[in-house]
Amino acid sequence: MQNRSAWLLLMALAAPGWMFGQNTPDNPSPSPADETGLGRPASFKKLLPNLGTDQKKMWTFPRELRKKRVWIPTAAVLAVTAGLIAADPHEAGYFRNTTSLNSFNRAFSSSNTTYGILAAPAVLFAAGLVRKDSKAKTTAILAAEAVGDSEILTTIFKDLDRRVRPAAVPTGGNFADTWFESPGPFWRGRGSMPSGHTIAAFSVATVFARRYGKQHKWVPFLAYGLAGAVGFSRLSLSAHFLSDVFVGGALGYGISRFVVLRE
Repeated sequence: MQNRSAWLLLMALAAPGWMFGQNTPDNPSPSPADETGLGRPASFKKLLPNLGTDQKKMWTFPRELRKKRVWIPTAAVLAVTAGLIAADPHEAGYFRNTTSLNSFNRAFSSSNTTYGILAAPAVLFAAGLVRKDSKAKTTAILAAEAVGDSEILTTIFKDLDRRVRPAAVPTGGNFADTWFESPGPFWRGRGSMPSGHTIAAFSVATVFARRYGKQHKWVPFLAYGLAGAVGFSRLSLSAHFLSDVFVGGALGYGISRFVVLRE
């Protein structure tokens, strides 16, 4: 049953790749000019240089806070995060003590969700190769770029906050006292905030949704729905606090839309 659930999860996450890669005579593969408004051109050759450019833009983001259209949503995200941190001890205790989500947790385990997140752009790229669909191939590479950007940021943030995961808090321990205490090697990211699975899932989902949402109205619902399920699994598995998941989702969305796709 666990293996069957894993395969169902992988197929659900990867299936859009085959759908996106299907072109009919009425829906031909777009020309490079058609893609201009859908994010910059991408290739494996440009992947590493683009990651460097992206990182520079991400870490110099504070300079943009002088703009009203930037600081207002940033302040809103920070305010919600602060509220969720205050609520973390309560929701973390609930998920630690419930057994009603065991089936969901088996299907959306850490390994299954990792495979699913990686499978989505890989299948989309394969579909693009088979059908000679440049948009599908470009979208897959941009999704991979977004995941790379997100994981670099996540590792650094986790090493800074070193927040203990809910599952690591001893029985009867204090869920509010979790900062700057998590051990582990720095290259893996020692803390809990942000959720690495969630930021990666929303990075991929946002690239897919922004590039295919106008063409296929159902794509954003499926992409963000699956990303949301990945985020919820991090709570139900006691792998992360709600604030970790929220920050991961917000960062994944922002990195993909404003850094990778440059909207």
